[in-house]
Amino acid sequence: MSYYDSLETRDPAQREQDLLAKLIRQLAHAKAKSSYYGQLLADIDPAAITSRAALATVPLTRKRDLIELQKKNPPFGGLNTLPVGKAWRVFASPGPIYELQGADSDPWRMARVLYAAGFRSGELAHNCFSYHFTPGAYIFEDGARKLGCAVFPGGTGQTEQQVRAMVDLRPNGYIGTPSFLKIILDKADELKADISSLRKAAVSGEPVHPAVRQVLRERGITIRQSYATADIGAIAYESEAERGLIVEEDVLLEIVRPGTGDPVAAGEVGEIVVTTFNPDYPLIRFATGDLSAVLAGVSPCGRTNLRIKGWLGRADQTTKVKAMFVHPEQVADIARHHPELQRLRLVVDNPGGQDRMVLHCETTSAGEALAQAVIASIRDVTKLRGEVVFCAPGTLANDGKVIEDRRTYG
Repeated sequence: MSYYDSLETRDPAQREQDLLAKLIRQLAHAKAKSSYYGQLLADIDPAAITSRAALATVPLTRKRDLIELQKKNPPFGGLNTLPVGKAWRVFASPGPIYELQGADSDPWRMARVLYAAGFRSGELAHNCFSYHFTPGAYIFEDGARKLGCAVFPGGTGQTEQQVRAMVDLRPNGYIGTPSFLKIILDKADELKADISSLRKAAVSGEPVHPAVRQVLRERGITIRQSYATADIGAIAYESEAERGLIVEEDVLLEIVRPGTGDPVAAGEVGEIVVTTFNPDYPLIRFATGDLSAVLAGVSPCGRTNLRIKGWLGRADQTTKVKAMFVHPEQVADIARHHPELQRLRLVVDNPGGQDRMVLHCETTSAGEALAQAVIASIRDVTKLRGEVVFCAPGTLANDGKVIEDRRTYG
């Protein structure tokens, strides 16, 4: 096996110790240098956050809230410690949400991801992520450059020109979405163009369908996927084992119950929350809005960090019932009123054309008194009427859903 560095095969206990030591320093730095975290962490002593249980007491910062935060305190909501004029680049993602890049050579930690995908120094990478507005292309380009690869900035679209460049330049690997790679390969077949120099692909932005993976494998192209966001950069990546995604070494990842900051049990689906150690744009307990779950055990490739299942959907399940918004946070609020309840799932349907809410609750304490108390809490918290169904612990689906909309129309 070949590894990017020795961090990937650390003893898990040593890794946890290292991450928690870095966490204390990052909390202190963000509190002192960022106006947003100065307020958010005002009552928190960074030196006291010495465990994951202690970290769970730190409030979440939600990706979906960045738009409003940045409107109130432009351009970055006060989360940054580096002034905008000293940034290397500034980007705009849909929303808009603005992100900055500091002067580090690979601030998004993508070199490790590309190494695991087979990219090596002296190779040419054909980069088909967008170079317009968003940071996607630069996230991967900076990782490739740190590895010592040359990069062709293909960007998106113009399929025939992409094929022609590949014919002429003979790149070793592709970077981009898996669907666009398939489009390029189909166009090359149509043009009878030889792009057989491609032997590897580092893909992100969408799931890899097994059929697509098989088609590429038959053409001699090894594909490795990664999970990254514009704000954080690399979060997790696939190795040659193809058994889940391995968490990147320089992030601290949690899986929490949607609507709360409470960590879930190992293996349970929940929202991905990430803390980074980027000094210029610290993100502490940053709730991505994406769902996943931790896989048990160590990857067969020998890398010892946590593994996640990959992207399993969105955590923000807000829905509208009788013209009123109902949020996962409200379901969590109901749970806090009733410690007898375990996992909850609010099912919304419309029998006879009328919206109905039924709160399914796992509990060992079912009874009429508890049912009436929960019904009252539903009304108090959501301002809507709801019903209650009790079920045995472990019987609700482990899919991260807190609110399930089953309504049909027409």
